[in-house]
Amino acid sequence: MKGKWKVTAVSVASVVLIAVNLYLIEKKESKVERTVFVENWTKVKKDTITATIQTKAVVKPAEVHDIYFDAKNNDFRKFLVKEGDEVAAGSSLFEYTTTELDALKANLTAEKTAVEGEVSGIDQYVAKLRAYQGNLERDPSKAVIDDSIEQKLNIDITTSSSDLIKSNIEQEMYKQELEKNRLNEKVKMLSAQLSSIETQANSIETTTEAGGIVKNINKNLNNPIISIASANMGIEGDFSESEMKKAEVGMTIKATAPDLKQELKGKISRIHSYPAEEPTLKNDNRFPFQAMIESEGGEAEPLMVGSKVDLSVITNQKAGVPSIPVGAVHQTKKPHVYKLTKKGYVDKHYATLGLKAEGKQELIKGPAVGDFIVMEPKMVSKNHSHFITPVHFEKVKTDTLKKFTTREKVRYLLLGILEK
Repeated sequence: MKGKWKVTAVSVASVVLIAVNLYLIEKKESKVERTVFVENWTKVKKDTITATIQTKAVVKPAEVHDIYFDAKNNDFRKFLVKEGDEVAAGSSLFEYTTTELDALKANLTAEKTAVEGEVSGIDQYVAKLRAYQGNLERDPSKAVIDDSIEQKLNIDITTSSSDLIKSNIEQEMYKQELEKNRLNEKVKMLSAQLSSIETQANSIETTTEAGGIVKNINKNLNNPIISIASANMGIEGDFSESEMKKAEVGMTIKATAPDLKQELKGKISRIHSYPAEEPTLKNDNRFPFQAMIESEGGEAEPLMVGSKVDLSVITNQKAGVPSIPVGAVHQTKKPHVYKLTKKGYVDKHYATLGLKAEGKQELIKGPAVGDFIVMEPKMVSKNHSHFITPVHFEKVKTDTLKKFTTREKVRYLLLGILEK
């Protein structure tokens, strides 16, 4: 019987002791100190945080040049290229005849005659200038100038000095020589066009201004009659509505694929403001975009049209900013983190947060670079509590242990065991 009373007494005492301790611990403003076991912590580091849009895309020609044909005023003869042919700028694409060829030849002939007349007029004008210049050098008092020349020189012969007149004549002859050279070049161009028309013998060839690969030929002569895909490759994809709000033309892109030896870099060149498909209530809107691939020097890696790539669009990037893992922030109305102090306390620090991406969180205000932060903030039940951490024996150095006294070694060992 006495044994049962002893057991009962011990049990009651234990319950009372536990209850009193729980009350003291949970009571507001309690002076009972709590020790937090911190198993995981991190350090505030200077880091680069990059926010991206991750999407799929496809390699396509950067541009497609369409060639048109006027079937109303011309008669088509034949194509000079086939689909899949690689063409350079200036290559002939197709032939056609036109009833306007004779009229074109007559217009070019008339224009050439007019230009040659202008050249002849310049020669006559310069000859008069030289004659007056020679008379002026021999005897200025007897030199007579044509009224038309005096007007073109824009100078008063009666009041101007001989040196000024000579200077104006030199400038005028130089200007006329430049104009004559320009007109002679035009005569050459017109002659070449006339020669080309005569050589074609009633047929005209259409050439391409841009090189590439002949993508499509419309044998029904519907426009565009020929489409040429540029040899330079680009990337095409589409954004969701939420991604569309973040994306902008000019943003940097990075593309990777199993077949690519190195990632491709470039920039967004165009974003379509209208969805790829007609908007409906049932379907999610997708907005097409194009990106240009930038060459980094050296021989470019050949890209196959239609290759699928994983695309990263960099929407924001900050370098060298204080950063901690996202999980280390206690997300409340006033976000805060818990800092481990050198005196052995866990202290709450309110933080102003910046860019968040890649599992990293920028700290605009809060603990400084190098401070230690608790990785599991919800485990801290009370601010300014003592903390202990597990011993990582692989990191313990013998020289460091020798600095502690035997009493300190026993004390810290027991503290760690009891608190855990």
